[in-house]
Parts: sequence; C-alpha cells; structure tokens
Amino acid sequence: MRIDGTRFTVLGLGILGGGVGVARYLASHGGVVTVTDMRPADQLQTSIDQLQGLPITYHLGDHLDADFTRANADVVVRNPGVRRWSPYLKLARENDVRIEMEMSLFFPRCAAPILGITGTKGKTTVSTLIGEIMRAWRADAILAGNMGVSALAVVDDIQPDQPVAIELSSWQLEALDEHGLAPHVAVITNISPDHLDAYDGYEDYAATKRSIARHQTASDYLVYNADDADTVKVVDQTEARLLPFGLREPDGDGAWADATGMHFRFGRKLLELPLPTQLSLSGEHGLRNALAAGLACLAYGAPAEAVTAGIAGFRGVENRLEELGTANGVIWVNDTSATAPAAAVHAIDVLGKRANTVHVIAGGADKQTDLTPFADVVASNNVAVYLLDGTATPAFMSMLDARGVGYAGPFDAMAAAVDAATAVAQPGDAIALVPGCASFGMFRNEFDRGNQFKNAFAAYQETHRD
Repeated sequence: MRIDGTRFTVLGLGILGGGVGVARYLASHGGVVTVTDMRPADQLQTSIDQLQGLPITYHLGDHLDADFTRANADVVVRNPGVRRWSPYLKLARENDVRIEMEMSLFFPRCAAPILGITGTKGKTTVSTLIGEIMRAWRADAILAGNMGVSALAVVDDIQPDQPVAIELSSWQLEALDEHGLAPHVAVITNISPDHLDAYDGYEDYAATKRSIARHQTASDYLVYNADDADTVKVVDQTEARLLPFGLREPDGDGAWADATGMHFRFGRKLLELPLPTQLSLSGEHGLRNALAAGLACLAYGAPAEAVTAGIAGFRGVENRLEELGTANGVIWVNDTSATAPAAAVHAIDVLGKRANTVHVIAGGADKQTDLTPFADVVASNNVAVYLLDGTATPAFMSMLDARGVGYAGPFDAMAAAVDAATAVAQPGDAIALVPGCASFGMFRNEFDRGNQFKNAFAAYQETHRD
C-alpha cells in the first residue's frame, strides 16, 4: 500500500505509544494524516508533544463522520484500544475505506522474519525473555509491539538477518487475521478467560488468540502450550510445523521440564538446562514461560549458547511479579499486570510459597471475567485481602464472603490500601499488588496503578529500612 499522498485517519492517539508511532511513521513518509480521539487535547498532551513539527491534523474531544468516509480518508488506522465494533469502523467499512492497524502495516514492511508472541498470561514475560536471548545472540535484536514500543518506529532500519520479536495482543491479532498475515515463528503461551467485555464470549476470544497461527505455512513454526487444552486446539488450525512445550516430554521436537531440569529438543540437537530460580520464572507457569522462550528462539535460529545465557541472566519484567525490595522484613511485589484471574492465581501460588502471609491488594474494574478461581486460591492460602474500589469489587467481595475470607476496604485510594496492609504485616510476610481486575476508574491505566504502589513502597522504605 502506497503511503505518500494517501489520506489516513488514525483512530485513537492514546497515551501508551502505539498511536504516536503510527502517526509519526505515516506523516514522515508523506501520508496525509488526521488524528482523532474522543479525549480532549489536555489529556493527550504528552502524545501530542511527541508529534510536534509533523504535518498532522488533530480532531480531538470528538469524532467527525467525514474522517471515516471517502470525503476525508482512504485508510483508517485503528488503535488497539478501539473495539472492533466501533460505529466509526462500521462507517468506514460501509464506505469502502480500508482499515489497518500498526501490525498490519508493520508485518509486510519488515525485512526480517518475525517471531510473534501471544497468550492470555505470560506473553510479556516470554517476549522480554526472548529479547534477552536474542540480544545474547545479536546485539541489534529488536523487541517491540504490545509493550509500549512502536514497531513502525524501527521498521525502516531492520535488516534481513536481524532478529525481530513482536508481542501481540488479541486486538493486534485481529488485524493480522483480517489481512492474512502471520509471524514466521508463533508462540501461544496459554489461553484463559480475559477481555470478555471486548468479545462475543470466551470462545470468540480464544479463537482470536489462536488466529496467530491461522495464516502460517509449512515453512513456519508454531510453539504452543501442550498442557493447555484451549491452546492445543490450534494444532488443527495451522499448517505450521508444531513445537509443543509443557511438563511432559513430547514425541518429537519440543521442550519439557521435569525434576532434573529443562530440556529443549530441536532437530538433531538436545539442550539441557537447570530449573530457573528467579521469582519471575517460578512455579509451573514461570517454568512454561522459560520453555516457550527457549524453544521459540531455537526455532528462529538462535544458538544454544544464547538460550542458556538469556535464561540464566533474566531478571524479570516491570509490573509482572516485580520484586521491589524488602522493608521491615516484608517483601513487596508489584504484579499490577495481573489483570486476569489466571494471572492472579499464579501470583498467589508463587508468593504463598515464599511468605508466611501474603497481604494482597486486589479488585478494580470489571472485564466480565469470572473471579471464582481468584477467590478460591485466596481461600486456600494464608492471604489477607485489601480491596480497591471498582465495578468488579462487589462481586469479588461476595465470593470472599461465601468462602469465609475476611477483607479490608474497599479503599478509594492506593495509599489507603497500602496503609492498611503495612499496619498488620509482619517480618516474613509479603505485600503484593495482585488486582485480578482492570484498572479503569481509580487509575489512568494498569501502569499508573503499579506506579502508585511503587511510590507507596518507596515512601514506606524511607522510614522502615532493614
């Protein structure tokens, strides 16, 4: 698709970098760019400042119908935060206006093979670990996508032999599926209920996750979680060569773990590594993340030495079981990105083995996911609960009541929840932000929520140093 002289409407500027990257790329390549967002300029000023000097028209605080018709646009570029049923996308389709997303623009323009990672939980950890492995192989390796890094910002400089890994959300996969695109190596970490407010039920969401492999060919590779039933369904939906990972040894190539360590078999080679000890790779979920990353990199072409070095040196991911430090004998852990019940369950499983009592700050906005597994794991561990206010919190309270689990709150501020936890936490305990819910309402986003928790820790640490 020609960019120079083409009229683009960027639907959703946002504050996490994706809209900025798209607008900058299109405008700097001669596109006639209009950016439209329902939020007013003062809420988007940080993003607008990053586009200063570029010939971009802004329609902020509202949308104009003409920006989605042939009157003003040849192409609409949808921000991942815009749901697929948006009336403005419907208007564009009715007027034969092409719809793209950053990833559907990036994939055809990327000169190198792409390693793509998706999944309900673990995809950012796996993506970051893959980045560590690739950088141990090639210092110029690229890691971008659904992690605040615009892929289009680097696409012009990518060389054919340069390693490229892209984290992909379900929304980004919608665009790849629509345009028949797929990565050379695809990874599915797992699939469980999440974002059901954006899909027509769980199976619709799960099918979207599996679509990462739908357009792969026989020369591509699919790395998938053999222990997860909803992920395994993908094997009948792709032509790619299958590479399973899990806690059982596969018949052919793949990766598995047992009491003796981690084992990676690809082609005629077998790589054996010790079990990881990092908090971020703890438990069965963390172990599977390490298996997925190592196997995907081997399939992509990375040498065994890079896989070994990358896994050994991995220190985790910000906002995901992020160990902040210890104060007054209490370990603090920021897991603000545990917005799905499955991720929250994993966090409690891991922390329950590390601490006497886990003081969990939980609750928030509703994503129409079932919080029953979260309530169950809280009830079966030594956990004290401090609830944040939000639309999902009343239902979670009812679940805790039914299980005889006490709680404090709901609190309308992070500082109040932290104060309640620190008032009773003892040496050997953990204080952890494990929301299990979305951040909307009290916070700008999940990262704002995590930053507020980290600020509370820093303030507490000043007066309670070990």
